[in-house]
Amino acid sequence: MKKYVLKRLLSLIPTIFIVSVVIFLLVHLTPGDPAAAMLGEDATAAEIAALHTQLGLDDPLVVQYFRWVGNCLRIDFGTSTAVVNKPVSEMIASHFQPTILLAIYSQLITILIAIPCGMLAAKKRGTIADYFVSVLSMLGISLPSFLMGLGMVLLFAVNLRVLPAAGYKNPFTDGFLPFLRYMTLPAVSLGFIHAGYMMRMTKASMLEVLGSDYIKMARSKGVREWKIVTKHTFRNALLTVITVVGQGFISALAGAAENIGRLLARKHYYFVPFGQDDAVKKPTSMVADFAMIPQAMTEALAGRQIQPILL
Repeated sequence: MKKYVLKRLLSLIPTIFIVSVVIFLLVHLTPGDPAAAMLGEDATAAEIAALHTQLGLDDPLVVQYFRWVGNCLRIDFGTSTAVVNKPVSEMIASHFQPTILLAIYSQLITILIAIPCGMLAAKKRGTIADYFVSVLSMLGISLPSFLMGLGMVLLFAVNLRVLPAAGYKNPFTDGFLPFLRYMTLPAVSLGFIHAGYMMRMTKASMLEVLGSDYIKMARSKGVREWKIVTKHTFRNALLTVITVVGQGFISALAGAAENIGRLLARKHYYFVPFGQDDAVKKPTSMVADFAMIPQAMTEALAGRQIQPILL
């Protein structure tokens, strides 16, 4: 077992190296000059050249790559261009706790919804229960989490006023119940979306195991059906479910970035250009440029996305 784990860990090294090289080259191949973007349109050529030297952008790509890797290993991600003189590592650390707690909470909701529903669909295959779970799964896969989130905010926060629309409470300082009140809406929004995929995978794994010879043998010996499903079938189908849970947890950590990426990749979806709201007062807030809505609509009707999307 130790040799297997060590072998798997060693195999990660070339994979991480290749991924890091690809990411580094993609950033450098992206059109535009980062120094000019940081200084703005009024910057002179001398100012841009000076910033190039300061940031080390004049060095060979190999030197820049290994300097970047070294900084990452030291957890030094540089200084933010959005919030003046604030290290990126500090910004990540300040948002790490709510992000990780939200991911854990959403995955608990995913497991509580998906596994019982998947087991029920496999056990009651071809019945109304199976069709209901299939519809629920399709809804979870098809519905964007941000759209579900908006609907839940409208229902529970605006109309019923039973849960807050936004905010965060630290469970270690403010109490666990306030934390649950503030995190339930986003956790359910993320958890239900991931549950759709997990329902399908749980059902497929359960059906595969239920058709095995040892399950038929257990039934012929008179083993109770609930014991067959919960002990023999689900235990052997658990490997696939655990894999999906891990993928869902990473997806929950990605959160908004994943949703934006999916929308950008979808056909006939067009964005109004957006950018940061206020670099000092709202460093994590994005807002669309409403003055560009008419132009964005004109381009969208012609089947084109107005550029650049990110201001």
